[in-house]
Amino acid sequence: MAIKPPVEVPQGAIRLNTDSHKLEFYAQDQWWEMATDVPTLDGGARGLFTGGYAAPAYQNRVDVITIPSAGDATDFCDMHTVMYGAAGGGSRTRGMQGGGSTPGDGEDDMIQYVTIATQSDFLDFGNLTDGRRGNGGISNQTRFIIAAGYNAPSRCNIIDYVTIASLGDAKDFGDTSTEINNLGGAQSPTRGLLINGGNPSGVNLIEFITIASRGNSTDFGDTATLKAETFGCGNATRGVFGGGVQPSPEVKTTSIEYVTIATLGNSSKFGDLTTGLQHAMALSDSTRGVWAGGVPALNTMQYVEIATMGDAVDFGDLTIGRWSGNGGISNAHGGLG
Repeated sequence: MAIKPPVEVPQGAIRLNTDSHKLEFYAQDQWWEMATDVPTLDGGARGLFTGGYAAPAYQNRVDVITIPSAGDATDFCDMHTVMYGAAGGGSRTRGMQGGGSTPGDGEDDMIQYVTIATQSDFLDFGNLTDGRRGNGGISNQTRFIIAAGYNAPSRCNIIDYVTIASLGDAKDFGDTSTEINNLGGAQSPTRGLLINGGNPSGVNLIEFITIASRGNSTDFGDTATLKAETFGCGNATRGVFGGGVQPSPEVKTTSIEYVTIATLGNSSKFGDLTTGLQHAMALSDSTRGVWAGGVPALNTMQYVEIATMGDAVDFGDLTIGRWSGNGGISNAHGGLG
């Protein structure tokens, strides 16, 4: 709610508050924030792919896609700072990024956010308890959780969280079972999964947390292969994760696996990506999972239908090929029901 304006404004007038980036309407001599909590925009849910590296420079660009359709990404906005290796998540209204690495400055503790419905740049939200990159992201409508990561010269097992609708620094949530980085995330509205990772070689761990409470992660099951840099997505029922790097010797994998989030157990085979992916990005709505980019500066996007099993197919192209390791952002992922 804002104070009464200095000039006469008709009842029912609408404006965009350029400070909060929120729509407001005028009634009873006051400006009131409008409820814009909707998961679909421009014909469908939005997905954002952020940052990354495209030779010769790291990027602050953010691409947008409409997930239910297929086609090329378009330029959406810029990140608050050039960044790669950050955790991604968000609610139906806000997209979130936590941590990452800033070239020349090392691991960063910045949390930044964007209002998904508007085409405006990311803004500062607050800070993590410790700077790191290669961390995993989990979120529902209320909380954004940032797990583990790497801060030279070591990995960590820290889990932080913030309340998405507010601004401020992260608080301690708990710990992962091991110090790890380059891990993937997937979620339902109640439960978050942390998948694979580097320790320093790839691991086959799947762990879970209950998003509404605080505490350490707990064993969920195992993936079929040891690997790191596996990126997850899914709906409220299934967590789907694909790609990654197998150690000794390093091989980029095409394998897609899945689990049922509400149960415990090992992953099962889902299908294969069109190509092996390393340092890619992933996001989803309730129907589709989409992977984008990857080493060496790929511009391709590919998708699967989450409810079925099968191989990925072409979605379109990014505005520029790049590898990232950043978690993708959507306003209709599994954590939002």
